[in-house]
Amino acid sequence: LGIDAAQVQSAADEIAKLDPKPGLRYAAAGGDYIIPDLVVEKIDGAYRVFLNDTNLPRLRLSRAYQEVARNKKQFVGENRDFITQRLNSAQWMIQAIEQRRQTMLKVMNFIVDRQRDFFEKGIEFLKPLTLREVAEVINMHESTVSRVTNEKYVQTPRGVLPLKFFFSSALSTTSGEDASARAIKAQIRKLVDDESPTEPLTDQEVVQKLREKGVRIARRTVAKYRDQLGILSARMRRRV
Repeated sequence: LGIDAAQVQSAADEIAKLDPKPGLRYAAAGGDYIIPDLVVEKIDGAYRVFLNDTNLPRLRLSRAYQEVARNKKQFVGENRDFITQRLNSAQWMIQAIEQRRQTMLKVMNFIVDRQRDFFEKGIEFLKPLTLREVAEVINMHESTVSRVTNEKYVQTPRGVLPLKFFFSSALSTTSGEDASARAIKAQIRKLVDDESPTEPLTDQEVVQKLREKGVRIARRTVAKYRDQLGILSARMRRRV
């Protein structure tokens, strides 16, 4: 080509600075998809809970190990001990995973029974629920319930939701029943969405409207929930 090594190196250095896939910067970012662990469907008027096994392989001992298990008497000493230990570990893991799946089913079945009004009518009817309540009903330790609900999702007629969505603290009402903090937040959101843009509701006015619906709540609690919802104060929401 009639060029020396220095020129070749210089050209190579320039090429190395270039983006080999320049079109990627204009491509849309790939979305994160949630695969639910459980599915809730309404069938013949009743809500049914199913495990979502679509993307989960079925765990079982390989045929080779099954054959070894049937004939492990032919092995002696450390070899037999090793095979026995490995088989026991594999069986324990399979049983532990199945037990965890069954625990998830128990938890979700209780949630569906407890939160039927939510599934029928919406978030404003979500009832307060704690991990301890569920643990007592299904006769398991609270930490076990916490583990099987952590980062788990359920597909429902109202969308894909984290299991933790169904757990929230309680506020008292004039009817004597407790209301879910999450349901109260939904009511606050609706009140703000429906307010006059020129005369937005103050926290105290929100308190009064909630009390008219039977919810006992302090103004500071309304302010806290409003902040958590990312809603500005009445003064900041007012439009001229």
